[in-house]
Amino acid sequence: MKKLLPFCALLVLGITSSLFAQNNTGYWQQHVDYTMDVSVDVKTYLFSGTQSLVYTNNSPDEISKVYYHLYFNAFQPGSEMDARLQSIKDPDGRMVTEEKTSRIAPLSDSEIGFLHATSLKQDGKKVTFSEAGTVLEVQLAKPIASGEKTTLEMVFKGQVPVQIRRSGRNSKDGIALSMSQWYPKLAEYDFEGWHADPYIAREFQGVWGNFDVKLTIDKNYTVGGTGYLQNPNEIGHGYESPGTKVKKHKGKTLTWHFKAPKVHDFMWAADPDYIHDTLQVENGPMLHFLYQGKDAEIKENWEKVQPKAAEMMQYFSKNIGKYPYDQYSIIQGGDGGMEYAMSTLIAGGKKFGSLAGTTAHEMAHAWFQHILATNEAKHAWMDEGFTTYISTLCMNEVMQQNKSFPLERSYKGYYYLVKSGLEQPQTTHADRFDSNMPYSIAAYSKGSIFLAQLGYIIGEEKLQETIKKYYSDFKFKHPVPNDIKRTAEKVTGLELDWYLTDWTQTTNTIDYGIKEVIAEGEKTKITLERIGLMPMPQEILVTYTDGTKETFYTALRMMRSEKEGIQATVLPDWPWAFSTYDFTIEKPIGKIQSIVLDHTNLMADVDRSNNVWELSAK
Repeated sequence: MKKLLPFCALLVLGITSSLFAQNNTGYWQQHVDYTMDVSVDVKTYLFSGTQSLVYTNNSPDEISKVYYHLYFNAFQPGSEMDARLQSIKDPDGRMVTEEKTSRIAPLSDSEIGFLHATSLKQDGKKVTFSEAGTVLEVQLAKPIASGEKTTLEMVFKGQVPVQIRRSGRNSKDGIALSMSQWYPKLAEYDFEGWHADPYIAREFQGVWGNFDVKLTIDKNYTVGGTGYLQNPNEIGHGYESPGTKVKKHKGKTLTWHFKAPKVHDFMWAADPDYIHDTLQVENGPMLHFLYQGKDAEIKENWEKVQPKAAEMMQYFSKNIGKYPYDQYSIIQGGDGGMEYAMSTLIAGGKKFGSLAGTTAHEMAHAWFQHILATNEAKHAWMDEGFTTYISTLCMNEVMQQNKSFPLERSYKGYYYLVKSGLEQPQTTHADRFDSNMPYSIAAYSKGSIFLAQLGYIIGEEKLQETIKKYYSDFKFKHPVPNDIKRTAEKVTGLELDWYLTDWTQTTNTIDYGIKEVIAEGEKTKITLERIGLMPMPQEILVTYTDGTKETFYTALRMMRSEKEGIQATVLPDWPWAFSTYDFTIEKPIGKIQSIVLDHTNLMADVDRSNNVWELSAK
């Protein structure tokens, strides 16, 4: 049953582009304001529009060139995406046929995607531009000085491709239009320079700004996505205020007007058969659900997931930081699950558990990527990994899974990758992984373990404090790996550069073991050994024959302090260069039932067979 609740007014975040100008810390980021007016032909899948883009150069540099992403050009035979799909060892199953051949290669002219600029002016003067696949290269008429603004006015046209990856028309679910990566999008320029990456089906980055978008489309289509609808009582389709009678439109189209403040992307989807439900989250945003109801089972699951989605929103706001917008849309579309600003596309819904899990993951991305906007192409593990970590814990609570070790799957994935011999450092650019498997596990599983294992190093309470401070300090910015590390250091007083370096920049593994347990009269000498190259502090749980337990703890010398609040006998620090470490227990060996390294399983030790010593086995 369709539920109609009041339309949420435009959220004023109170953050202007001046916030991102260079400040006392030296941090700066660019700012862009989009105004777009687009018309879509739902019969031919062609669209055209105008874009006025006000670009503020907050960098200390003069800029003479700019770049735009033209993502739809990837869906053409012979594109870089097509070439990569044909050469990679394990192509994405959604993008190939049953015979494992590219679905892009045979596309006809009417099925391909394209996006072209037909004219482009800077402050009224024509500029020189050329296409290079999915990137538009622009030579400006006049350089943009540091601290200055310029206006770029473009006329563009496009064709929506057959749905192959994320965006497109007529998906397997029968959704007419999944419009992500659909408009000419300005590339990011930061302290590292330009990030005009070609689109080969992996990750994204965008410039923070405001969007003002008008979409003219067949009046029978319901639209949802990023932003706040400015004319709900004119549009209807479930957006109108309760009690409002929406006038019938004589024409064939409606113009939907959306505004989205402080975002770095804009997605929308449309279908004539969408059901539009809404649900107000207590002390949170209005949730919008758009889905088809043709399949009774899918319809039931989309209805069931709605109250769970509200709980998920509350969980993330509590455990990361308050969601800052007044709206979030969960929309059936695309080819799996993919996050966008203030919204997500999720395919299917045949299995409730899968639908709930995808919803939790994509909603968590509203924080880890669409508020904490890392460069996904370079640091996918910060986006996918942190999202996997928090959404896994969310599912365990909201769905009452009651798992004692909810992140076990992430650890198993990582161990599989290590044993495969195909691991590449997490610092590898997302496009440059040799195959999909090492990328996925490095980004999702190993990225998730980064936080879980950080909790092992600094303590769970300090980890939660770190996550919340990280969100508070870096929301609406572009954090880099050093930012999460420095946040943890400030919260704990520990030195953690060793952790960030070894875990993300190398493929060094953690492998510790109990080498010897020797009786020394009424005492027992224990020798531990470091077998892997990566250092870690050690927690040793000793269980005595009378049933009592005692934990011993040795920090790394390079940490320069110990984990706060640990309930353990604190031993001298272990310098990494020493491959073995001795300590003595003031009890005879016959009184010791067992000795266990890392009883929490949070340390990603690649060989746990030598982590346990038991008296009965000796």
